[in-house]
Amino acid sequence: MPKRTPNTQLKDLLAEGRLTYESTARSVRAVAAERGEHLQTNKSAVHHWVSYGAVPDGPTAHCLAEALSRRLGRRITLQELGLPSPPPGEDDSIGLTLGPDPVEVLTTIGEADMHRRRFLTASAYSMAATVLPLAYVKEMAERTAAARSGAAIGAAEVAAVRDMVGLFTEMDERLGGQHGRAAFVQYLITDITPLCKARFHNEDLRRQMLSVASSAAHLAGWKAYDSGEQGLAQRYYLQSFALAVQSGEPGQDGFVMRTMSQQGMKLHRPEHCLDLAASALARAHDQVPAPAQALFHITHAHALAKTGQRRQAVAEIEAARTALDTGRGDQVPFWALAWGPPEATVGSRTAKVFEDLGDHRRASQYYAHAAASRPAGCYARIVALDLVAAAESQLKQGGIEEACATWNRAMDHMDGVRSVRTRKAVNRMRSDLVHFRARGVRSAAELEERAVGFLAAA
Repeated sequence: MPKRTPNTQLKDLLAEGRLTYESTARSVRAVAAERGEHLQTNKSAVHHWVSYGAVPDGPTAHCLAEALSRRLGRRITLQELGLPSPPPGEDDSIGLTLGPDPVEVLTTIGEADMHRRRFLTASAYSMAATVLPLAYVKEMAERTAAARSGAAIGAAEVAAVRDMVGLFTEMDERLGGQHGRAAFVQYLITDITPLCKARFHNEDLRRQMLSVASSAAHLAGWKAYDSGEQGLAQRYYLQSFALAVQSGEPGQDGFVMRTMSQQGMKLHRPEHCLDLAASALARAHDQVPAPAQALFHITHAHALAKTGQRRQAVAEIEAARTALDTGRGDQVPFWALAWGPPEATVGSRTAKVFEDLGDHRRASQYYAHAAASRPAGCYARIVALDLVAAAESQLKQGGIEEACATWNRAMDHMDGVRSVRTRKAVNRMRSDLVHFRARGVRSAAELEERAVGFLAAA
């Protein structure tokens, strides 16, 4: 057996992070679980990597890189770990930088998404990448104009793309993120990204196209998020942010930062979420109409609640409500309507704030109000998820019959919706009701029967 060479690079990084072999293995398994994978990594495996230079397999190596990145607070590459570079075309660091040409990066991500390349669709959510927008806005400078070629693009082309993104957004909310996903990503990489590099009649039209492209990348990220592919979603969001910066559209870059903050909170990765939410709010201040401003305030409130700052969180809820009242009737930018009317979005996010503050009574009230605030038939998925959250809050207050009735209403909205999140919500409901089914609660038993049928069809 050939003599192995110890991996001193990995040894030094573990020492820097004050990680034992056992804690390293545990962190690797945790990252893998986020990717939907089950690894058997143990301290013996880590010992072999360090002492004998054994090379972990591809997925394990990427999980190791992300685990150490989180521990050390900076991005750690495979090369820095003393491990071989990924094969050509399988580098899962694609999209985790903010370079001068987000259009090119977006095309690469979209093509990998279209072909369902697992190295990217199952990529881990990167903690190191969450700080990129924060650094980017500090160092922001004038960007080199995109290459121009072919016929000049006018207002009609920009409007056509905006209408198509709007159509896919509406479809996404009615039918779920998995519906029409391949068609939209294809449209993104074959129609939208080439237009971003075209020649325009004037600079304002070019900026408008980049703004619409940012919204398209944001929607692609949202579809990946709804499909449970968090690492891929993050990469789309980062390129959406870069395009928003290049467009110069006031507040849009902050809106994407707001989305990234919400993703981190949803994944229970609160690192940098408060900074992202605060920076987003600052970038939108006096730059967007009052109803859009409310969206930034309420995300900031949620981040404050996540960090235990109750008084400040409640104050930001009031700021969001004031902004909504002040701006009634004001036109909201196209990109700020990603989740429908601001009134409903603020209501749903307010419920999450109260949920994190332990006020389940008010949380359930706001979730129900948010669901009722959305136009009938247009937002099936988000209405269903708000009602699921309302039912969960009602159950925490001891209202089993009320919760079951709300869950039934939620499932009424799920028919025809293709969404990983709705399926997870139904599985979570089944778990929550196990105890009540065992006690013979009829409403819980009827919900179980309905859930089984729903999941079988899905």
